[in-house]
Amino acid sequence: QVQLVQSGGGLVQAGGSLRLSCVASGLTFFSYAMGWFRQAPGKEREFVASITRSGIRTYYADSVKGRFTISSYNANNTVYLHMNSLKPEDTAVYYCAAGAFADTLPKDYKYWGQGTQVTVSS
Repeated sequence: QVQLVQSGGGLVQAGGSLRLSCVASGLTFFSYAMGWFRQAPGKEREFVASITRSGIRTYYADSVKGRFTISSYNANNTVYLHMNSLKPEDTAVYYCAAGAFADTLPKDYKYWGQGTQVTVSS
């Protein structure tokens, strides 16, 4: 069975950094694009970043461009989200996901991690 297990997250002050990890099992890692999404209370799940099957091309939401970096390491079936210059508005539950394309729509991703809380204080 496919599983995406996340780690990292926590409480940081504004301006700080944090790195999230997502380890996939039960699937051929290079056959899937990977994405990161986030959801704040009362809001819809929104796209954050994604990376193609090759791990070469990356895509970012305008709100995080220049601050967040997505990367992958196929040998360990792991995708990372490195977050710098964090802002209070980045506070949300962050989810990793696997899908056929490095798309921005949650419905286009087939498998999801359990979610990790990221809280940024002011």
